[in-house]
Amino acid sequence: MRKKIFVLLSRVPFPIEKGDKLRAFYQIRELGKRHDIVLCALSDQPVHPRAVEVLRPLVHSLHIFRISKWMILKQMTTNLFSDKPFQVAYFYNPAIARKIHRLIARERPDHMYCQLIRTAEYLREMQSDATLDYQDVFSQGLFRRMVIAPWYLKPLLRMEFHRVRQYENQVFDQFTKKTIISHPDRQLIPHPGRDQIRVIPNGVDFGFFRPAPAFKEYDIIFSGNMGYPPNINGASYLVRMIMPFVWQHLPQARVAIAGANPSPAIRALAEDRVMVTGWVDDMRDCYNRSRVFVAPMQIGTGLQNKVLEAMAMGLPCVTSGLANQALGAEDGKEVLVGTDPENYAQHIVSLLTDPEFSRVIAEGGHRYVSRNFQWSSVCSRLEAIITGTGE
Repeated sequence: MRKKIFVLLSRVPFPIEKGDKLRAFYQIRELGKRHDIVLCALSDQPVHPRAVEVLRPLVHSLHIFRISKWMILKQMTTNLFSDKPFQVAYFYNPAIARKIHRLIARERPDHMYCQLIRTAEYLREMQSDATLDYQDVFSQGLFRRMVIAPWYLKPLLRMEFHRVRQYENQVFDQFTKKTIISHPDRQLIPHPGRDQIRVIPNGVDFGFFRPAPAFKEYDIIFSGNMGYPPNINGASYLVRMIMPFVWQHLPQARVAIAGANPSPAIRALAEDRVMVTGWVDDMRDCYNRSRVFVAPMQIGTGLQNKVLEAMAMGLPCVTSGLANQALGAEDGKEVLVGTDPENYAQHIVSLLTDPEFSRVIAEGGHRYVSRNFQWSSVCSRLEAIITGTGE
């Protein structure tokens, strides 16, 4: 039976250069094939000129609410005297909340779907059938950042960690259904009923991410949004800690750090053997021109989309135990898991110098993501939760 589903996002899901936008885009695309989507997206940035053109055919109606800088400043200042997380205050605005509530009253959706705790404040008091997609465990990500942060940032991160952890617990009981990206993430939600949360992973668009013959310009690639702290940390770890061991064996090995919004710390990694690309129109080109994908994630939570994409593109992948917790691939057959810089380097050198071994890992990884991370099957599970047919 066709349903009307109200979807609330903290960002406009185009262009797809961030993990939450990717998840939202494909969920909307798949759900919109069988249901009427009322898409409501907040935006703290100018909307991409093609966003409306791309999104409107996927939905029943599209509504974008701009959050101005002065709105954000006002809410963040007021929040100093609150116990709410600052990232919730950042995206919340009472005037926009009133507009959203009027829109819901007019559209009368059968179900509401709220992505991330950042948007939960808009719907938590509405007493209606609604799903909260935690996606990642933000509190755990903050804790991991806090551990390695400079001393002057630790107090701020510690305060936000405690606020987020409390909020993740509070909003649990105010939504009838909850989803999250992986089983390890679910176990970190600070609520005794966490096992009620349904695991909905991300997927890969296999029609888009397909390997193609290309000249191999790079030996190693790391990709992602390069303004995101876990990616900044991972790329820095790769170049500063792992590559010196690789270069001892393969002194000409070249690295590509590919992705939008490179921070100053990422741009500082560039040198003769390290290319920092910045925004890439088509990430498939970078994957096709590379031999090995490495994602040595040390902080952050959730399922790494970059690893799924690289596996779909037929690249052998080396990643961390932290990242593989959510991925669940078999070490040594579908992925290689590094433990320390020298061990990562050993894996990389083995893949670069042994074509047969590289092929085995690449094919194992591709089969694994093909079996487990198709967007159509992943989103059918979400649809069952939303429509009540998967209880």
